[in-house]
Amino acid sequence: MKIAIAQINCTVGDIAGHAAKILDAVDQAKQSGADLVITPELALSGYPPADLLLRETFCLACAEMLAKLSKEVKDITLVIGHPSYQEGKLYNTASVIQDGNIVANYRKRTLSQPPFFNEHYYFYPGTSPCHFELDGIKFGINICADFWMTNPAVHDDHPNIDVLLVLSASPYRIDKQVTRYQVTHQFVQQTRITVIHANLVGGQDELVFDGASFVMNPQAELTHQFDEFVETIGLVELQNDQPIKQQITAPPSSTASVYQALCLGVKDYVRKNGFPNAILGLSGGVDSALTLAIAVDALGAENVKTVMMPSQFTADISLQDAQQMTTSLGIKHYECGIKPVFDQLLETLLADFQIQSDSSGINTMPENLQARIRGMLLMAISNQTGAIVLTTGNKSEIAIGYCTLYGDMAGGFAVLKDVSKTMVYELCEYRNQLSNVIPERIIQRAPSAELRLDQTDQDNLPPYEVLDAIMEAYVEKGYSAAEIIALDHKEADVQQVIHLIHANEYKRRQGPIGVRITQCDFGTAWHYPITSKHKQY
Repeated sequence: MKIAIAQINCTVGDIAGHAAKILDAVDQAKQSGADLVITPELALSGYPPADLLLRETFCLACAEMLAKLSKEVKDITLVIGHPSYQEGKLYNTASVIQDGNIVANYRKRTLSQPPFFNEHYYFYPGTSPCHFELDGIKFGINICADFWMTNPAVHDDHPNIDVLLVLSASPYRIDKQVTRYQVTHQFVQQTRITVIHANLVGGQDELVFDGASFVMNPQAELTHQFDEFVETIGLVELQNDQPIKQQITAPPSSTASVYQALCLGVKDYVRKNGFPNAILGLSGGVDSALTLAIAVDALGAENVKTVMMPSQFTADISLQDAQQMTTSLGIKHYECGIKPVFDQLLETLLADFQIQSDSSGINTMPENLQARIRGMLLMAISNQTGAIVLTTGNKSEIAIGYCTLYGDMAGGFAVLKDVSKTMVYELCEYRNQLSNVIPERIIQRAPSAELRLDQTDQDNLPPYEVLDAIMEAYVEKGYSAAEIIALDHKEADVQQVIHLIHANEYKRRQGPIGVRITQCDFGTAWHYPITSKHKQY
């Protein structure tokens, strides 16, 4: 028997498009001699549909399309994920279709929970397992969290099956595939059941689904591993109820996977939302350089433009390095000096509003003014051309508020929103291993916003390797201040970073969304109040 895994890229709400894509996968599977096709979780609606599920018209459209699609499925079996009503209750469902008819339904029993998803808000949990037989092989079905949350009750109800099909919409994060292998290995060792995972691929808002569908045999050996971040129709051949092993290529490094995830997140956000192209502000610094490299790899050089907006504080080498990079990438690049506008606005503020720059901290106003002029220019170009503005700030800066509202935070998509500064450098080194597009001087220079003379980021901040270690421990691992200090960090540094993280919640709430790559990003997984008197240290 041959089984086809339809690892497809879905866009939430494109019900007709998904049906066509699934039927195309069915046709390809037939041509390859497959007997069974499986799709990812909620493949018909796209995942996660969120509050669209509260709209009856949406769920009815899914039901109508499922009925039409079912009639087209002949001479092959299809297992398809979709939302469905049963006795007035909405379920996350997988249906088995044979000869134009739905012959079995499985309703997801272990619903995903916050912080990433809250399926209990939309769905009722199912109560029963689902088994079906094909050519003498007995199959069971799980949907995503049914398997990943390792519910013993779910695992124990498959005593007589040969193969477990797992329909997933499991989003990417760093080293997520390692976790998937571990969970599957544990299950197979306990049950001696072959497991076939079919995972969604593609960007959906801030989430990226990496695909990477795989198969593990009853001996807990990996027999098939399909590519990350691309659509594919993966074929699995069973012989004597066992998958025939394929040669497994070495997995890409974590850094390579992060880079691919960022590229796919940018590509799908821009394309799926109908933007014709993208524009970003280039500074000659490492963050905008990496953002540019990702944008070009994701969208093509012809679909990316850059604007350099120097002031009197911009170093000549910043201009030179930016020009070198845009020339090597072959993109359209503009220069627009902001000094005349900056001088005029500053003069107006100082004269008409009698604002004076002094030691009380108001001297950051001219710095923020420069950032806001640049943001205004980029957004004006966006308004005129329809291009989306890609912001260039990283997670470290966003965490501690080292960014300007309506300035460098202005834009439609924050490419590096979940990428720490130290990881920015790792990604630059990785990208230059593919082809040398980021000038080495950009990587080697001390980071600077260049908003005043001789400025560097470390004037008021701990070194980034210290800042990022504290941020990771606090944000992603949930450590307390005392636990972080015990890791040999200075108490003053820990208190400063934690204070800044919470003091700048109001900024993050007003910033654009961006690709999630970590266990705890500042979008889907971070839910702290802006107004709070609770001290975190």
